[in-house]
Amino acid sequence: LKKANDDKFLSLYGAYEKKNTYEPDPGYQGLASSSDGMNWKREKDESILSIHGPGEVSDWEKHSIYQPWLVEHDGVYYNFYNAKQMPEWIEQIGIAKSQCLYEWERHNDNPILSVSRDGFDTQFCSDAKVFWDDVEKHWVMFFYGVGRGAAHIMIAFSRDLIHWERDTTPLYQAGGNPSGLDRKYAHKVSLVYNPRNETLYMFYCAVGDEGRGIGLITSK
Repeated sequence: LKKANDDKFLSLYGAYEKKNTYEPDPGYQGLASSSDGMNWKREKDESILSIHGPGEVSDWEKHSIYQPWLVEHDGVYYNFYNAKQMPEWIEQIGIAKSQCLYEWERHNDNPILSVSRDGFDTQFCSDAKVFWDDVEKHWVMFFYGVGRGAAHIMIAFSRDLIHWERDTTPLYQAGGNPSGLDRKYAHKVSLVYNPRNETLYMFYCAVGDEGRGIGLITSK
């Protein structure tokens, strides 16, 4: 979400061309605008990022484009997204850059975070959530990896938003809750900071013995 100079809000969003099913291929990204943050309309009729363009679409992203995560730094907008490669069904993370939010250019060396050969993210590196750590003076990416039979919450670090070093040990491994809440999947995080108690709250999608729900882990 970005407040534009002409007193309107702009937001990237993910969309699919089919209804009544979960994340049907192919996915697209669009740009929407609002004057009050409540009522939205398409700012562009065509997608800003898809399997059809702009630019060259590489093999790793030819089957679906998933949700955007927007970062603004030094006058440049960075769109972090994960994409699907079939028939292997591998998902990896790339970026596109823009000066204005309307026109985007894919990074030449995508994906910026690829699946590992032997670890907790051998099939998916997905759903990047990127933040600046003002204490350590580096960027932090929370993402989820799929490997070893489950989905796990992972973390990576960068100085420039382009080159990333992942921690091969999950930040939180599926099955960590003794109730079985997240025995299969711990993924798709949302991070909230409470300054009153200086605590980070990480909500995540949990899939376990009783189906799908919301889990929570905290920094203290």
